[in-house]
Amino acid sequence: MSGRDGLKSFAGVDRFIAEMSGDARRAGYVLLGSEAFLYEMCRKSVLRALVPEEMRDFCLHDLDLGQTSIFEALDLAQTPSLMTPFQVLFLRNVKTLYGRGQKKEEFKAIDAYFRRPNPQALVIFVADHVALPQDLRKMDMTEKERAEKIRETLGDVCGVVELQQVSEEDAVRWVMREAEAKGVSFSEDAARELVDALSAEMLLVASELEKLLLYAGALGKLTVEVGDVETMVSAAKQRSLYELTDAISLKDAPRALVLLAGLLNASEGGEDAAIGHVFSLAKTFRQMLVLNEKKVRDQRAMWQVLWPGFRVAPFAADALIAQARRYKDRGELTRGLRMIAKADMELRSSPADKRLVLERLVMRLAGKARGEDMESVGG
Repeated sequence: MSGRDGLKSFAGVDRFIAEMSGDARRAGYVLLGSEAFLYEMCRKSVLRALVPEEMRDFCLHDLDLGQTSIFEALDLAQTPSLMTPFQVLFLRNVKTLYGRGQKKEEFKAIDAYFRRPNPQALVIFVADHVALPQDLRKMDMTEKERAEKIRETLGDVCGVVELQQVSEEDAVRWVMREAEAKGVSFSEDAARELVDALSAEMLLVASELEKLLLYAGALGKLTVEVGDVETMVSAAKQRSLYELTDAISLKDAPRALVLLAGLLNASEGGEDAAIGHVFSLAKTFRQMLVLNEKKVRDQRAMWQVLWPGFRVAPFAADALIAQARRYKDRGELTRGLRMIAKADMELRSSPADKRLVLERLVMRLAGKARGEDMESVGG
């Protein structure tokens, strides 16, 4: 993307993108952090540089380490392909490498592979179970420990790209620069209104910016002002999301499906929009998990346990607290996060019907069945 000089939030990603098209590319990387917008930038740069579109069925592998062992993944990376000269492997669900047990054999295999990696393969570990706030000094202790474990293990053999929450100031400047690059002036107040309305969730900000630029072009406007943002981008989308999670927490599947349909009809569609909805659901479930674990009962306590970059829209604070308290079992929220992760994987594998993936996810989340029964619904 254009015009990011001086934006600290994008610095690590910019270096990664430069390495993809140069001679400094390493055999493996860890994308550390849950900022989905920055992850998508990294992924697209890899595909653009190394994976011709007509060859993606043969050389691009999206693997879940919860379903494919690290030994199988590394064997695939090491084995030359007869169909393509280069292979790219995205390995998700990295947290399975840090679960119960020492996993000595797994890390021994990783170390052995990267001592003599296949020069015609790129291995990317996606560690999106770790949330990196914009200010790392304010990082939650649990998240800090997870990040350190990854740096001490995978960081020894791979490049680590930190996908931190984009700061609001950088998000505002990014909006203005992207608009300017496309011949439209975006006032600072309008950019701030856009970022604030979407809680600085960059996938949504980018999607809504595109709509605003089309809107300005259709009207022959050379400048986007606050009024244009208010016309095109209100908090309605966020309110619809919290209404959806409210229906899910009440196990009201019919209402949840109606609300999902409203969200989908209001979006532009496409992979980025679908992934954006899943990302928003994942973030809300993580927020509810924290509120549930800390037994939060009021807004004052909420602001103490939700760190910067993980905030809740003020209008939704009380509603989210109520939703979190409906989950008596912490395990139900973690199972929900696993279902969301599976849906995210399915969306990234280019399914024939993205809408069906999202509908099936909502049915599972709003289902009254529990445990493995919930996860088995729909395959």
